[in-house]
Amino acid sequence: MAEFTDNFEIGINTFLENSPDPVTGKRMSHPERIRNGIEEIVIADQVGLDVFGIGEHQRFDYASESPAVVLAAAAALTKRIRLTSAVTVLSSDDPVRVYQSFSTLDSISNGRAEIMVGRGSFIDSFPLFGYSLNDYSELFEEHLELLLKIRASEKVTWRGGHRPAIQNLGVYPRSVQDPLPVWVGTGGRPESAIRAGALGLPIVFAIIGGMPERFAPLVELYKQAAAEAGHDASKLRIATHSHGFVGETTKQAAELHYPYTSVQMNELGKVLGWPPYSRTSYDAARSIDGALYVGDPEYVAEKILLVRKNLGTNRFFLHLNIGTLPHREVLRAIELFGTRVAPIVRREIARESKQTTI
Repeated sequence: MAEFTDNFEIGINTFLENSPDPVTGKRMSHPERIRNGIEEIVIADQVGLDVFGIGEHQRFDYASESPAVVLAAAAALTKRIRLTSAVTVLSSDDPVRVYQSFSTLDSISNGRAEIMVGRGSFIDSFPLFGYSLNDYSELFEEHLELLLKIRASEKVTWRGGHRPAIQNLGVYPRSVQDPLPVWVGTGGRPESAIRAGALGLPIVFAIIGGMPERFAPLVELYKQAAAEAGHDASKLRIATHSHGFVGETTKQAAELHYPYTSVQMNELGKVLGWPPYSRTSYDAARSIDGALYVGDPEYVAEKILLVRKNLGTNRFFLHLNIGTLPHREVLRAIELFGTRVAPIVRREIARESKQTTI
């Protein structure tokens, strides 16, 4: 059994998808999808969830090109929930502007901002912002190095191979939190786990297929790299991100969720080279040891507790809105996630913690 802490956080993330409706073929407009996303964050805060993330995609079928702006709008309307990117494609962004955007968000939210950095699932941002794919790996390493220097010191001196040097210049505004949390998001590359561990940064594993427990070796690589670099492995933050949906019953959740998921997955498949998505694949992924968290509150809670047990995680993200699900259904799923799933998970963790201290 993996080691874990009882300080467990439960949240939601989204890419603000606007894929076509499976029946009408129509797409929601970007402005409507953005406004809906803000309302989703507000409801998540009201029902007691811990964190909400918006991932960046520079594509027509998403409305999440500027996560910090959307999160800032929600920050002014919320009180407690933490707000993070999920992810910021740091390879093709300027670390100075990334820090400034999220330190500003940190001010608006009074210390609730986080940055999750990664390479992203698509390459659209590279030509859009004038970067070469030949520098894919080197850009991420350099930009992460600069971002961490900026958050560590008001005045920065830095030189790299792809961005103009900085010589003893200040970067403002400074964040409320010191340091501003920076997480690393990865789809399962060993190199990413090792890098995050060596830097002592918290990590998020995106688990969208197969069995979540297959990520256990990556968790161990991450912890080993952290320990070898002198970090206290017991203090590391480890999260997972998986698709899912919560309904009053498991059957109702699946019947509502599948058509929208199918449309979205097949759209992604055309770009990423995936085979056609079928109901058989969907139902297999909904099994207790699969990567799709679809069901009634008790079943979704059971699956969250299982991944925590197998991987030793202390945060879980439910990617709730794959495809353009009806907004009212998304809000109801968020309500169920916060008022029924989260309490089950928290009670069980509290019970386990009490047993271990007796």
